[in-house]
Amino acid sequence: MATTTINRTQLFRASCLALLVTSLSFGIRAGILGDLGVQFKLDKEQLGTITATAFWGFPLAVIFGGVIVDIIGMKKLLVLAFVFHLLGIVLTICAPYFGEGSAYWPLFLSTLLIGLANGTVEAACNPLVTSLYTEEKTTKLSHFHLWFPGGIVIGTLLVTLFKYIGLGWQIQVATMLIPTLIYGYLFSKLDFPVTERVASGVSMAGMYRALLNPLFIFMMICMLGTGITELFTGQWIDVLLKNVSSNAILLLTLETGIMVVGRAFAKPILKQFTPQTVLLISTILAATGLYLLSTQSGNTLFLAAIIFGMGVCFFWPMMLGFVNTNLPKTGALGLNLMGGAGMFAVSIYTIFMGKYYDDIVKAAAGDNTKAGVMVLQATLVIPIVLIVAFAGLVIYMRSMHKTQTIKDPVV
Repeated sequence: MATTTINRTQLFRASCLALLVTSLSFGIRAGILGDLGVQFKLDKEQLGTITATAFWGFPLAVIFGGVIVDIIGMKKLLVLAFVFHLLGIVLTICAPYFGEGSAYWPLFLSTLLIGLANGTVEAACNPLVTSLYTEEKTTKLSHFHLWFPGGIVIGTLLVTLFKYIGLGWQIQVATMLIPTLIYGYLFSKLDFPVTERVASGVSMAGMYRALLNPLFIFMMICMLGTGITELFTGQWIDVLLKNVSSNAILLLTLETGIMVVGRAFAKPILKQFTPQTVLLISTILAATGLYLLSTQSGNTLFLAAIIFGMGVCFFWPMMLGFVNTNLPKTGALGLNLMGGAGMFAVSIYTIFMGKYYDDIVKAAAGDNTKAGVMVLQATLVIPIVLIVAFAGLVIYMRSMHKTQTIKDPVV
């Protein structure tokens, strides 16, 4: 395929729109989670299992997609994502027609389909972005991933607006059909490049060897923690804080709004700080914000949401950008294993915490006033551990840079 047929601006815009659908599914589901529980008589463990389905559907798709993307190409993966999104959205809308007592499985399956769609989008679009912008990978990944919090902002505002004017959750879910149909059409008309690994001539065996690098394994482990800290808190904030704030869903909107702004300014930030330094600062802010969310009430919660949003802002794109820049031979599979690890951790953690929430309520004879706060306080341990991990990463990368400078002195 001639390189002149590749329109990277249009491909990047279509990628952002596909990610917008992914994030709308998080934002809208976060806003309607309580309504689904009431209408279909689902307890928190059931809601946790349904929510977690999207998070383990995502890693299944992103890891499988990472394995085959070099073989079948990014375009075919995105066609598959479009089909999954379309089926998942329609099935969610139709869930009530299965009967009040039978809606659990349609919601479970529809959430799984949307999770598979979301993972397939990332499996194709992350390597697409790094292939299109090889000279500024981390910056463009940040710009691409700003549409994840951006979509959550749009989704939660739509939920708030639709609830205010009395429109039901089915109409809220149906709004996702519009960007889904648009991105499906755009991708069907555009030509795609090959992945960066294929273009650079790195063999499959070389890619798999690179995945065994201790630094890659360390970053994958850290991705478990950054994924939980960012996504679990965001997806469940309306449920966890509804008893301490009448505007819990607006806290999510504020937090993700901060993330949009931060990711938009990734380029000047990366001129001042290395990715590993940004990650260290981020974990400190995330831990501080999570502590405040779990201990404060009233208007102070909005300050907590701002601090927390600043903290988790760069987690996802910075982790992916760090790996692809410092370990480029890991290729598309490396990017997708990172994303899959983060989402898989969230899926397991969400199920566990849903049960933990219910156990607290049962122990308190039905009083759930403190249950959400206790879940947040348990989650606080994760960013505290990450502070130590990323401090070690900063020291390690600094020593590696000094060693490289000695080996390759400037002359």
